Amino acid sequence: MTETATIQGPEAHERTGRPEHPSDVFAARMASFTDRFVDLARRRAALDAEEARLLAEAFAYADATASALVSASTTSTDARDLARRSMCASLAIATRMSEPTLQARVGDAEALVHHAPAVLEALAEGSISGGHARAITDQLRDVPVEGRAVFLEQVLPVALRSTTARLRQRARVVRERLHPESFTARRTRSIADRRVELEAAADGMAWLHLFTTAPLAHAIRNRLDAVAVPARIAGDPRTLAQLRADALASLAVAGTVHDDVGPIPVDPETTGTFTWLPGSAPLDDAARIADEAVAAGADPLLAEPVGIEARIRATVQMTVPALSTLGVTDEPGVLDGYGPIDPDTAARLAVTAPSMTRILTQPETGAVLSVGREQYRVPADLARAVRLRDTTCRAPGCGRAARNCDLDHSVAWQDGGTTAVDNLACLCRHHHRLKHLPGWKLEHRPGGILTWTTPDGRRHETRPELAETG
Repeated sequence: MTETATIQGPEAHERTGRPEHPSDVFAARMASFTDRFVDLARRRAALDAEEARLLAEAFAYADATASALVSASTTSTDARDLARRSMCASLAIATRMSEPTLQARVGDAEALVHHAPAVLEALAEGSISGGHARAITDQLRDVPVEGRAVFLEQVLPVALRSTTARLRQRARVVRERLHPESFTARRTRSIADRRVELEAAADGMAWLHLFTTAPLAHAIRNRLDAVAVPARIAGDPRTLAQLRADALASLAVAGTVHDDVGPIPVDPETTGTFTWLPGSAPLDDAARIADEAVAAGADPLLAEPVGIEARIRATVQMTVPALSTLGVTDEPGVLDGYGPIDPDTAARLAVTAPSMTRILTQPETGAVLSVGREQYRVPADLARAVRLRDTTCRAPGCGRAARNCDLDHSVAWQDGGTTAVDNLACLCRHHHRLKHLPGWKLEHRPGGILTWTTPDGRRHETRPELAETG
C-alpha cells in the first residue's frame, strides 16, 4: 500500500458517499507507520555501513602514518598502537563516547570492510541491520581465514530472513562446525579471559558479573542452592533469588553463612536430605511456615544484606556531607568507585571500616574541608586531596578510578611546573602517555579545570568531581 493510499480516507468518503470502516482506516495508518519505520531502519543501516567504512579508513591512515608520530627508538608495534590510541581518543572525545565502545566499533568496522564485504554491502543496502552485522562479525573473528568464505555463505542468508537472536544461534553452530581447532584447545585459551566485572545500578545497588568456566559456574550455583533451598523450606520469608544473592554475598565477604556449620555438598540434590522441585509441596507451604517462624521470633538461617555489610572490613573511600553525619539532612554520601549511597549505609560503613578515609564536605559548595601541604615531592595528604578532587582519570570520557591513576604534573617539573594542587591531575597510564603525543595539549586552569586540545584542533573541557581543594 502506498503512502497516497494510506491517507485518502476523506477523499474516498467523498467518492463513494459512505465512510470507510474503522478497521480499514486503522489498517491504512498501520501501513503508513510500518513503511516509515522500515525506511528509518534502512537509513540507519546505511549510516552504520558508512560509519564502518569511515572508521576502517581512519585507522588504516593511523597505521600508515604511525612512524611519523613517535621517536625513531619506538618499535613499529608500539608506534602503531600509539597512533591508533590517539585516533581512537580523538574520535571518542569528539562524540562523547567511551574509548572501549569506540574500539569495539572499530573492530567490527575492520572485520566488515576487510573480511566480510558482502555483509557490509547488505548493511549499506538496508537488507540487514547493524545488530545482524555485529552478530556475524562476533563469530567471524574466531573462524580461520580458510573457512570464512564458507561461514559467510551460510550465515548471510540467515541474516536476510531471521532475527538477530536467531542469527547469533545459527552463526555459533556454523562457527563450531568450521573451526579446525579442537574444543579443548579453544577452551584453554578462553580460560585466560576469566574475570569479575562490577556494574553500578540505581538506588544503591550494583551488579557483579563473573565470567568463568561452565563447570565452576554451575558448581557455584549449586553451592548457593545448597544454602538457599533449605533456608526457604525451613520458613525463611525471602525468595530463592534473594537467598541465593545473600548466600553468595555472605560467602564472598565472610567465608561462611549463619547455618554453615559443616561442609555443604556441591550438588544439593544428591545429599538425600531434601528434594526440591519448583512448585513442590514444601515450597508451596513455605509462606505459611515463614510467617509462623517470624511470629515466633526465629533468627534467619542466612544473613541478610545489612548483616553481611556489618562484616565488611575493607578499606573504603567515602565522602560524607557534614550535616548528613549530624542527622540534619538526608543528603547521600558518595562511595568511591560507585557513587551516591544512602546516609544509613554511609554511617554504617563509617563505623565498621576502621581503615576508611572519610572526608567532610562544606554543605553549600561541596568543597573538601582539607588542604594539603605544598612540598617538592607530592606528600601523602596532597596526593589524597588530588585523588579525592578528581575521583576518576581527568581525560574526557575516561572513568578509571583516581586511585588507579598516575599523579601527573600538568606543567612538567622540568618546565617550571610546581608540585601543587593546581598543577596536579589524575591521569590513567594510557592518557598520561597520550598527553605527550604530537598534537595533544593540556592546560590546567583555576578550579581544577582541564582543557584538552586534540590533534584535530578541537578543545574539550573536564571539571573535577569535587570542588577545588586548595
